[in-house]
Amino acid sequence: MDNTALCYRQFGEPESVLQQETAAKAPLQPGMLRVQMLLSPVNASDLIPITGAYRHRITLPAIAGYEGVGRVITAPDDAASLLGQRVLPLRGEGTWQQIVDCPAGLAIPVPDTIETPLAARAFINPLAAWLMLNLYPVQGKRVLLTAAGSDCAILLGQWAQRRGATEVYGIHRSAVHADRLRAMGIVPIAQQESDTVRTVAAASDIVFDATGGELALTLLSAMRSSGQFICYGLLSGQPFALQRHFPPMHWFHIRNTFDSFSPQAWQAAFTEIWPLLAESQYSDARLLPFNAWQSALADYRQAGRTHKPLLDFTGLNP
Repeated sequence: MDNTALCYRQFGEPESVLQQETAAKAPLQPGMLRVQMLLSPVNASDLIPITGAYRHRITLPAIAGYEGVGRVITAPDDAASLLGQRVLPLRGEGTWQQIVDCPAGLAIPVPDTIETPLAARAFINPLAAWLMLNLYPVQGKRVLLTAAGSDCAILLGQWAQRRGATEVYGIHRSAVHADRLRAMGIVPIAQQESDTVRTVAAASDIVFDATGGELALTLLSAMRSSGQFICYGLLSGQPFALQRHFPPMHWFHIRNTFDSFSPQAWQAAFTEIWPLLAESQYSDARLLPFNAWQSALADYRQAGRTHKPLLDFTGLNP
């Protein structure tokens, strides 16, 4: 069986090092599902590893992509009920390829009520938001989000309100995000309004930061010592140095949580996430053919983007 994939053989900018390659798929190993991909999103978490930021965890050559949805085409006997079903083929191979093999016990079945473009985005951002709110409770607290127009932040904001946060503020760079944040119950704060940013940070009990860099330093320097600062990304590409007088800071990396999940707990987490996701506002999806992956990356880079580009594999599938 031939398989088309987006591979990289060296680290660098994704637009420069990714290559579309077609080769025979290796034989399916015992206990694994074989999944024919339907859709896979373009996330920061897909692109950043290609640059070499986590090179100690990656063996080259590698196939890009960490999430998506597909249909099971081959399954072991004890997972035969999944044949023909849509699943999230997680924690196995890179998902930016036509055929993905993944451990049967870690594949997440998709409920019939969930549309395929939403299912394709049900892993990285929803699970990260759900885990952070479990680890850092927000009930009765004022919450501040950075990169508030991003998929993870808008879920954090909506779900924090469901969990009893008294107020949720969202710092955004592009004015296009203000109205949609307001519609979600998130108070929009323009990043360039530095005085307002500092005032809100000083009043916040907990900050979920996806940017790092100068904005993170500004928030930390304005926060009370009793506050909590959770950094789950460095979208700015800039690290920042901690200082003794800063409030407590926590680093969250979703992959560091995987070992704590038994297969049963892994499945149970998504049992909670599916209904939450179905009831939440989320970015619109824009489908682009897999063969036009360069256009999908360019679309992802657009400033003020309010949709999520998805690689569409259906044109490759028989």
